[in-house]
Amino acid sequence: MSIFQNATFYTTVNHLKDLPPTRVEVAFVGRSNAGKSSAINTLTNRTRLAYVSKTPGRTQHINFFDLGGERFMVDLPGYGYAQVPEPVRAHWVQLLGRYLQTRQSLVGLILIMDARHPLKDLDLQMLDFFGDTGRPVHILLSKADKLSRQEQTKTLAKVKQALAERAERQPVSVQLFSSLKKQGMDSVEKVVADWFALAEETQAPHDAADEPTDDGQTG
Repeated sequence: MSIFQNATFYTTVNHLKDLPPTRVEVAFVGRSNAGKSSAINTLTNRTRLAYVSKTPGRTQHINFFDLGGERFMVDLPGYGYAQVPEPVRAHWVQLLGRYLQTRQSLVGLILIMDARHPLKDLDLQMLDFFGDTGRPVHILLSKADKLSRQEQTKTLAKVKQALAERAERQPVSVQLFSSLKKQGMDSVEKVVADWFALAEETQAPHDAADEPTDDGQTG
């Protein structure tokens, strides 16, 4: 059975102090309109678990989904969409950044990129930023159905080559993915399942008191 099959909405938070205690979680992130919500819906076999909006930037909070067995999936705010009020965008940046840098139960990051426009500056900045944690990143080249088979092969090879020089700094892998064609689902599930299994073998019991609050304190 898919590890995403029984996903249910758990909670949504807008401040670090409200993050729920979890044992292990994997986060999904990407530029606005890269296909993140569609990918989550496809993996969970739901139509509206993650809301797909025609207006990029709708996800303004950190949304948690319970996968069962003390495992969680986290939908993070999309980045790179400028047509929101500056105070809101600044809050997103702080919330997203602090979460990625400090969340102890986060075992890996699924980074969604549009296969037609991969490795944009903000994507590279995200890789650099998360690379400081030493935790793995798995890239989904979404909307692969928009490319021909030849274009898919060339794009995948190009992205892999570009990421090769980062291998010493951070574990990073990449695959093609299509929500429309359900392409690449098994590969994503295996990556996430392996992350969870490894973390659960080595992880000490999680203590929510060690999580930082919005003022930088633990509590």
